[in-house]
Amino acid sequence: MRNRLITIGLGAALMAGCKVGPNYHRPNVQIPAAFRGPAASDQGQTQAASYADLPWWQVFQDPQLQELIRTALKQNYDLQLAVERINAARAQLAITRSNLFPQVQGEAGGTGGKEYTLQSKYNFLVLAVDATFQLDLFGRLRRATEAARAQLLATEDAQQTVVLTLVSDVASNYFALLDLDLQLQISRDTVKTQEDDVKLTKLQMDHGVATKLDVLQAQQVLDTANAAIPDLERQIAQEENAISILLGNYPQGVERGRPLVDQPLPPEVPPGLPSALLERRPDIREAEQNLVAANAEIGVAKAAFFPSISLTGSVGGAFGRSNVFISLMSSHTGIWSYGAQLTQPIFTGGALKGNLRLAESEYQQALISYKQTIQQAFGDVSNALIAYQKYHQVRVRQEKTVVDLQDSVNLSLSRYRGGITTYLEVLDGQRSLYSAELTLAQARGNEYQSLVQLYDALGGGWQTQSPELSSKLSPGGS
Repeated sequence: MRNRLITIGLGAALMAGCKVGPNYHRPNVQIPAAFRGPAASDQGQTQAASYADLPWWQVFQDPQLQELIRTALKQNYDLQLAVERINAARAQLAITRSNLFPQVQGEAGGTGGKEYTLQSKYNFLVLAVDATFQLDLFGRLRRATEAARAQLLATEDAQQTVVLTLVSDVASNYFALLDLDLQLQISRDTVKTQEDDVKLTKLQMDHGVATKLDVLQAQQVLDTANAAIPDLERQIAQEENAISILLGNYPQGVERGRPLVDQPLPPEVPPGLPSALLERRPDIREAEQNLVAANAEIGVAKAAFFPSISLTGSVGGAFGRSNVFISLMSSHTGIWSYGAQLTQPIFTGGALKGNLRLAESEYQQALISYKQTIQQAFGDVSNALIAYQKYHQVRVRQEKTVVDLQDSVNLSLSRYRGGITTYLEVLDGQRSLYSAELTLAQARGNEYQSLVQLYDALGGGWQTQSPELSSKLSPGGS
């Protein structure tokens, strides 16, 4: 029997490299040769560097925005959940991998008593160590470990997606807040200017130069700007609340840094090579690791068709003492045993075939999801490239519109004061100028937010982590 166990052990060693099921190979997915978008076409497709290769603290150069992002990376609850999911995945991998090693446990027991018929006392103690080792002849345990390891990597990539989304959300909301601040300032400046105009028009009416209609028309622009202020204040408060929640705080005010008009914009935003997107975007990497895990599960399902062999062994001793048979019982006895068990499925009612078909279907689903994620990623980049360039064009042209309207209003005021035209011409110009200034503020905000969208779509910001984040996300980090 002992020779047979040795033979089985040697056979297991020879077959250690045997694993049923397919080995993983990255699918051959056809990707575009270039990103669709005016910015990508203008810059050519030969550059390898990408705007996304810059760390977020170099992209977002406002010190206050940087501080908000650092706070979010420390306190955001979604990120804390992502970290704990990684800890759980690490623990699951340790559990799964433990099946590859012998399982050893110790046992101890004792009895004692007295025989009244013989007036004797006795005590016995039994100590034993048991070991069980399951031979992984067909790779079922190794495939399961492979799947668990891929799930861990997928969880880590999912965490990086949370980091990227969190950085982008804080930046996007911050620029939206600055946009609202600018609109509020424009409205307040308009109110101040129109209050002066109304006072002047009333004074002119008192001296017979202007009419009551002129005063009412001047009051209309003032009323419009005054009506916009409460709604802008509402939006600002709600935007501050949204940022506070991202930072892991209760709703509260948010400090500002540079105003929107002083925020720097990069001279160009090269998207980089399309092939690099597969490695840079963490959601694509996560989808691929899910595919790796699903592929390994096929091997687990196939291995279930084959025999399972376990080796067992036990060694220990029994110790006893009796005051009657002291010469016989004051000694100890060694105990050892070994054995092997083979289990082969014979009839399972189709469960094994069903389990294999399930694993193969889940692999196909993971493959479809992987391809879909890649397709969506290229769509995100294309949309962001187009949005950034078009919003930039809108902002530049709107700036010219505002300058022209300012000149027009100044000219209308001069004509009105010279008695050449009515105040209605001035009123129309002021209304158009106020609306154009608000449109310009929104165009600035859209341009900055589209820049954030592009950075997010390209998968930037998480590859080079700040020291605070690296220490938090490392194994054992708090």
